[in-house]
Amino acid sequence: MSDTLLEGTTPAAADTDPEVTPLGEGRMVREDCWREVHRLFHVEGRSKSEIARQLALDRKTVRGILHEAAWQPYTRTERTDTLLVEHTTYLQTRAPEVQYSARILFQELRQKRGYRGSYETVKRFVRPLRAVEQAAERATVRFETPPGQQSQVDWGQARIGFRSRPVVLHVFILTLGYSRRSFHEPCLGETLSQFLDAHERAFDYFGGHTREHLYDRPRTVCQPGGDGRVVWNATFKQFADYWGFEPHLCRAYRAQTKGKVESGVKYFKGNFLPGRTFVDEQDLREQLGQWQREIADVRIHGTTHERPADRFARERSSLIATAGQPAFRLEASQPRRVAEDYLVSFETNRYSVPFTLIGQTVEVTRRGGRLQITHRGCLVAEHEELAGKHQLRIRPEHGPGAIARTARRAASSLPSARGVLTVPEVEIRDLAIYEVLGAATGDTDIAPPIEIVDPEAALAVRS
Repeated sequence: MSDTLLEGTTPAAADTDPEVTPLGEGRMVREDCWREVHRLFHVEGRSKSEIARQLALDRKTVRGILHEAAWQPYTRTERTDTLLVEHTTYLQTRAPEVQYSARILFQELRQKRGYRGSYETVKRFVRPLRAVEQAAERATVRFETPPGQQSQVDWGQARIGFRSRPVVLHVFILTLGYSRRSFHEPCLGETLSQFLDAHERAFDYFGGHTREHLYDRPRTVCQPGGDGRVVWNATFKQFADYWGFEPHLCRAYRAQTKGKVESGVKYFKGNFLPGRTFVDEQDLREQLGQWQREIADVRIHGTTHERPADRFARERSSLIATAGQPAFRLEASQPRRVAEDYLVSFETNRYSVPFTLIGQTVEVTRRGGRLQITHRGCLVAEHEELAGKHQLRIRPEHGPGAIARTARRAASSLPSARGVLTVPEVEIRDLAIYEVLGAATGDTDIAPPIEIVDPEAALAVRS
């Protein structure tokens, strides 16, 4: 998959209105609605009347859809007798940008494109365009995904009071699309490490995961790119690849397309939190686990009209099993760029690598309480993992000074036959001797030789 994120192809929503738009001339049925009608009829064996009630369609519309072998988009018959014909493409492109304002479009046509028609003509042209957009905002079919196909993920927030202090509670919620069974994980923040750890606890809770995960667009998942693109968060993408699921995104500004988990957030806030008090986080987790088992999993769901626990019994075998696979943060390597101080950052702590790697990208892997740092497949550093936060671990041999001394020591030990400079042993004499020699020879300009105390220092001076 490329670095450009693709939007999820299976939307979900918080309501059950169909993707059907009134246009005056008839009703336009969208492709996803057409597919859902065929799925309910041919796969689930629902009757036409049941489908019509569930999707809020006329029974004749359902019958007509089922008679069509392939979906055909609605097309309007374009009029060729209006002054707007030559401006059609411009209006269709520009209308969404000005929020379907007929007044603005009329002004632009008059000022920039030489339009001489009336404002009412522009209004009549824009009206069906606006109707399509408004209907799209209101209506999104609630798609029923097959077992093991999709999960939806979101965060919920609520302010609660522990016995010692009030806290803002962040709750990670992962809802299985078919069974509607949910996993809830309280966190004190929404950092990437907490986000990924919560996923793995959800996988343990369900004994596996679905093939697709649908997300809103948090920075822990993606970030905006150029030209309207979105780009994966590199660590999150590694996480998805490591566990073998395909992430999808909600359409921009349409968080309701993951309505199953949105409904789960509302249910958590409306059913679990009211009237409860908690001693501490451990007490919260215990009460939450009991609520999931005794209430959330066994209630009759408003959409499926079944208990999530019963539907999960049918979904469990379709999940991708995760038992026995080590946690991502224990096994997967994570890329890091070496800073100017030849340190790499890993979970708030910093560790040294050889200074020659400054500016390079290395891979950091945690194994057995140790961090192994590699560059182009070669191990370049290894450290005991620091337990605290914002700490440093620096090995002296990684710095330029220590490495230079090591190189000089190695050079000085080589034989001179190889052309490497060897340092002779020099007798250290009292400087008064040179005064005596100078007086005896009449030469008072005799300079004493360099006194070599450390051969390495001599090499450093000569170099």
